[in-house]
Amino acid sequence: MGFQSVQSHYYLLVFYYNFIYKTIIMSSIISSIERLKKERQAIILAHNYQHPEVQDIADYVGDSLGLAQTAAKTDAKVIIFCGVHFMAETAAILCPDKTVLMPDPQAGCPMANMITPRELRNLRAQYPDAVVVTYVNSSAAIKAESDYCCTSSNAIKVVEKIPKEKRVIFIPDQHLGHYVQTQTKRDNMVLWRGYCPTHRRILPEDISKKKQLYPAALVVVHPECATEIVNMADQVASTSGILKYCRESKNETFIIGTEIGLIHRLKKENPDKTFIAASDLADCPNMKLNTPEKILWSLEDMVYKTTVPEDIAKLAMKSIRKMLEITG
Repeated sequence: MGFQSVQSHYYLLVFYYNFIYKTIIMSSIISSIERLKKERQAIILAHNYQHPEVQDIADYVGDSLGLAQTAAKTDAKVIIFCGVHFMAETAAILCPDKTVLMPDPQAGCPMANMITPRELRNLRAQYPDAVVVTYVNSSAAIKAESDYCCTSSNAIKVVEKIPKEKRVIFIPDQHLGHYVQTQTKRDNMVLWRGYCPTHRRILPEDISKKKQLYPAALVVVHPECATEIVNMADQVASTSGILKYCRESKNETFIIGTEIGLIHRLKKENPDKTFIAASDLADCPNMKLNTPEKILWSLEDMVYKTTVPEDIAKLAMKSIRKMLEITG
């Protein structure tokens, strides 16, 4: 048997495997998930960066703010949180009477690990009169040490609520912090050195090359991107803001500068428009740890429960509540 014949047989086997998986195995998994959801009185929440198949079986798909708001309002007894650890922690803080489960407990956030409570306390000691605004991409312990919490969709609004004469310590994302600083025209912000490794993989040359290929495309990026990427954009917005902008724009082609998981929802909601990832390397391995199989196992065995110590949860709730009071 020649090489080409072996190769064609291989591709045929792959095709049949994918067909069987999607039509038979996945159908069985989804059916079992739906049955267990009813038995457990559960809801599945998924971030915009999740695998397409996870987004498609979720009851709600959204950004950090939308997920927090949905968790706070749901009547479900069990929340299956398909995101990363700090998101599940936020849900556990907002819903102490509910069971919050993560399908994969290893789904963490590198940015959230870039500042510790000790480092934040040392920073506060340097600027004792400053107000600490913490991006939601942080641990519950960091939120407990903060004055305000924020998301990428409401960071500007939260900072604008703080008197101009007050110094603001913004943690942990230096890029979102810099964007907020330019938009609010504050010269008294202290920015931590954290960042999102996934968004940092989007480079200026990626945008330039895509613009050459798609000259009529609009460049829409997330504020977690590096400043030089933000400066090349036609629009800067959170994931929910990107969805809204692309939906309302009359333009037909967009270069999307954020984690590639958002492309699935953009295409799903706008089938007549074209979306190009600024970089295929902007793929968060932590977000992609959740799968339909793990969701099923989580519902079957009621694992893995996310809890926050009561003393930390009580303090963290204050900064989260202040954010929700400002943004609704």
